Amino acid sequence: MVTLPELSQDAAQLQQRIDRFHAVRDGILAQVRQVIVGQDDVLDQILIALFVGGHCLITGLPGTAKTLMVRTIAETLGLTFRRIQFTPDLMPSDITGTDIIEEDLTTGHRKWTFVQGPIFGNIVLADEINRTPPKTQAALLEAMQERSCTVRGHVYQLPAPFFVLATQNPIELEGTYALPEAQLDRFLFNTILDYLSASDELKVVDLTTTTHVAKIEAVTTAQELLGFQQLVRMVPIGEPVAQYVVNLVRATRYKNQSAPDFVKKYVNYGGSIRAAQFIVLAAKARALARRRYHVTYDDVTSLAIPVLRHRILLNFHAESERIDADEILRRLIEHMPPPKETSGQPR
Repeated sequence: MVTLPELSQDAAQLQQRIDRFHAVRDGILAQVRQVIVGQDDVLDQILIALFVGGHCLITGLPGTAKTLMVRTIAETLGLTFRRIQFTPDLMPSDITGTDIIEEDLTTGHRKWTFVQGPIFGNIVLADEINRTPPKTQAALLEAMQERSCTVRGHVYQLPAPFFVLATQNPIELEGTYALPEAQLDRFLFNTILDYLSASDELKVVDLTTTTHVAKIEAVTTAQELLGFQQLVRMVPIGEPVAQYVVNLVRATRYKNQSAPDFVKKYVNYGGSIRAAQFIVLAAKARALARRRYHVTYDDVTSLAIPVLRHRILLNFHAESERIDADEILRRLIEHMPPPKETSGQPR
């Protein structure tokens, strides 16, 4: 039987972990703010992905600081950082590594030796991932889902924690290859990095055209980050909120009875159960980051679009009418608003 002192001790330890979580998050933001101006929503989503243990796809035009943002965040985490520049001639073995034959000079015997590729890191920056053909893109599939890679029949475990933070230019630009749906589904978020406001762009110019060089310091460790991922999973979610998530995802499938008419008209394929899982996990991280110990409907609706936008496939009706996934999802949330009696909970 658990005694009251033991319960008090457990509660105190849990509170210490929560306080440390907030201190680390604030520290990461303080370090990143030395380099990155604006983009609050993007930073929030990337941090949620890290605290959940998910991968993040960052979509934006050239020159919007996608690579700089990922590199800066990696420096604040004290983790092993690897960068892969995706190009049309990149091969799968350039990512995973390969076996080479080595000769023992003393015995003359030869043996196969595995040489690790850049995927063997804690944070892997897949820069311009849509610049390489699907064959090479697929080399990340096993790594992103299983945290391992297979080379010549041998399975090699990747270090923990393991994150893929990928950047891509919009697929309308020349020389790009759309990511396959199976790979898109592995990403927790598809984060859109848009242009800054005029005042923020002026700050960027002032910050980057002087001799000042920001010194980024690590504020956490790999082991601590793994602990935060477990802490996030401990945040409770009420059954009505979880049911709302499931209903929202199911409504993106045109064959489902609950799907509204505009989904049936414009959507070919909707979100899978993985989308519901990711929405719940992301909502838990958002709630904890805002110093709440339960998930609200606002947590769900705030993150549903970046979780779902790359998981629904539109048909030619949507393309001809220039309707994108974000508009469909906004209309869906308006069509299925959260219950009124809980919509006023603090954010």
